Amino acid sequence: MKIHEKYITRCIEIAKNGLGTTAPNPMVGSVIVYNEQIIGEGFTSAYGGPHAEVNAIASVADKTLLHKATLYVTLEPCSHFGKTPPCSDLIIKHGIPHVVIGTMDSYSKVSGKGIDKLKAAGCKVTLGVMEAACKEHHKRFFTFHNKKRPYIILKWAETQDGFIAPKTRKEQKPVWITNPYSRQLVHKWRAEEQAILVGTKTVLEDNPGLTVRDWTGKHPVRVVLDRALKLPKHSQIFNNEAETLIISEKEIDFSNQVAKQLADYLHQKDIQSIIVEGGRETLQTFINENLWDEARVFIGNTNFKQGVKAPHISGKIISETIIDTDVLKIHTNEN
Repeated sequence: MKIHEKYITRCIEIAKNGLGTTAPNPMVGSVIVYNEQIIGEGFTSAYGGPHAEVNAIASVADKTLLHKATLYVTLEPCSHFGKTPPCSDLIIKHGIPHVVIGTMDSYSKVSGKGIDKLKAAGCKVTLGVMEAACKEHHKRFFTFHNKKRPYIILKWAETQDGFIAPKTRKEQKPVWITNPYSRQLVHKWRAEEQAILVGTKTVLEDNPGLTVRDWTGKHPVRVVLDRALKLPKHSQIFNNEAETLIISEKEIDFSNQVAKQLADYLHQKDIQSIIVEGGRETLQTFINENLWDEARVFIGNTNFKQGVKAPHISGKIISETIIDTDVLKIHTNEN
């Protein structure tokens, strides 16, 4: 492995510590190297806090080494004032002579301006190291800014005979298809994304909480489709455990391109990523409009024989994992 790739790989590794907390900022990772040794590293703090480069520089014990060091970062350092001052200014202030960047920032307020500022100050800039990996890492941020919509993850569980719900149920609660390990993984995913979306029928039949109960992390914003505002107020989604966003006929037109309108509306709300958890009609709407990025599909070790059929999806299967008695298939949308 080439030396620059080694340190950008480390940047990506530590950047993942910010997953679920940095949005709408990107989850950036940064390391500082002197004499082939890492002397500092940092990742983006929760939104409103310091960026990765700031944390990396702050972690360096001997600041006199900075003017002979190389700073590595997954994404172009910012050049504008937001919640915090520009990272490019701080790099220049400390006289760091060489900055290695995974990928350029496509956000219009940055997009090359950070690089230009560094070069103008006499800093050597190396751009595009492990660029594909860095773009994949920053897929939520890039989707939000380039496609003007959230990064959309579809998720459901189906039986071995292809059903996501039984034909009838005895009480208003979920009928579990997957094992506890898979359910814990879903809670981990919820903590990693900004929002979670379900339709009216799911709330009426399952009365879900849509929170992070089996994992440590921030609850996602609960987005609920309630066209006619008929959901009972005692539903769990109306408790105070997490923020809830109700979308009715006041917000969108339910007769045409519902997924597209939802994506536009959520983009306006600065929601960078969302998990669509159901039910079948809601999931199939996103599939039919070809408005999804990933589909995470569990296949449980059970059969219903009859019930609600699972959504039909194509797309490339990039992984297939055994989780005790379950199988998890991850699809990506190549269109």
